[in-house]
Amino acid sequence: MNPTYFTLAVIAGAIIFLAVFFHYVPFFLWLSAKVSGVSISLVQLFLMRIRNVPPYIIVPAMIEAHKAGLSGITRDELEAHYLAGGHVEKVVHALVSASKANIELSFQMATAIDLAGRDVFEAVQMSVNPKVIDTPPVTAMAKDGIQLIAKARVTVRANIRQLVGGAGEDTVLARVGEGIVSSIGSSTNHKAVLENPDTISKVVLRKGLDAGTAFEILSIDIADIDIGKNIGAVLQMDQANADKNIAQAKAEERRAMAVATEQEMKAKAQEARAKVIEAEAEVPKAMAEAFRSGNLGIMDYYRMKNIEADTSMRENIVKPSSGISKPLS
Repeated sequence: MNPTYFTLAVIAGAIIFLAVFFHYVPFFLWLSAKVSGVSISLVQLFLMRIRNVPPYIIVPAMIEAHKAGLSGITRDELEAHYLAGGHVEKVVHALVSASKANIELSFQMATAIDLAGRDVFEAVQMSVNPKVIDTPPVTAMAKDGIQLIAKARVTVRANIRQLVGGAGEDTVLARVGEGIVSSIGSSTNHKAVLENPDTISKVVLRKGLDAGTAFEILSIDIADIDIGKNIGAVLQMDQANADKNIAQAKAEERRAMAVATEQEMKAKAQEARAKVIEAEAEVPKAMAEAFRSGNLGIMDYYRMKNIEADTSMRENIVKPSSGISKPLS
C-alpha cells in the first residue's frame, strides 16, 4: 500500500473518530464544568446523549447554580425536570434571582410552578418589581341614578406560594371591577364619589380580593372617573312610556268592546224589527181567516179602520214639528 494513502486514511479516520467522540462526549463542556468546580464525569455526559438530554442545557444550569451558591440541586433533578417538559434554564434563573432577593423559593416549588405552565422567572421578577394592571372602564350607578365610569390601576405582586392553583390576572380584574361597582352603588350621591374617589379604593381593598389568586394586591388607585347617563331619568321615562302604552291599550280595548256592544244591539234591533214585520205580515192572514170563520164582521172591520185613522190623526197633531196641538172638535 502506498504510504501516502495510508497516512491520509489514518488522518481521515482520526478526524471522524474525534468528531464522533466530541459529539457524544462534550469534552470542552466537561472541561468548563471542572474549571467551574462542578463535579461531572465524561461518562455521565455520554449517558446524557443516550437519554436524549442535551448536556449544553444541564451543565450550564449546574454551573450557574454552583456559582450562585445554590445547594441541593443535583444533575438527576435537572434531567428529570427536562424530561418532564420543564424549562431548566428558567427554573435556575428564578432560583438565583430569588436567592439574591431573599425570597423563599425551593427547587421543588420552582419546578412545580414551571410545570404548571407559569413563567417562574417572571413571577420572581414580579415579586421584586410589582406589576401595574390597568382595568377596563367599569360602569356603575349611584343611588341618585347617575351613571359613573371609573378606571383603576391595580398594583400587584406575585404570590410565590399560590402560583400553583391560584387564579390569574383576569380574576383579579373581575373582582376589582365588582368591588368598584359595589362601592359606587352604595353611595347615596354621585357627587360624593367624585369628591372622594379614594373611598372606592379603601372599600375595595378591605374586601380581600386577592384571596385564592396568584397575586397580592398592594394598592388600587382610581385613575379616572367620568359621568355617564342619568339612568334614573331614563328609567322613569321608560316607565312613563310603558304606562302610556298600557293606558292606550286599555282604552283601545274598551272602545272595541263598546263597538262590539253597539253592533250586538243593532243586530238585536234588526232581529226585533224582522219579527215585527213578520208578525204584521200575519195580520191580514188572520183577518181573512176571521172573516171566513165568521169571527169578524164587516162592521167590526170598519170600526177598526176608523179607530186606526183616529189614532193616526191624533199622533200627527201632537208631533213637535206641527207646533201647538189643536184642540179636538
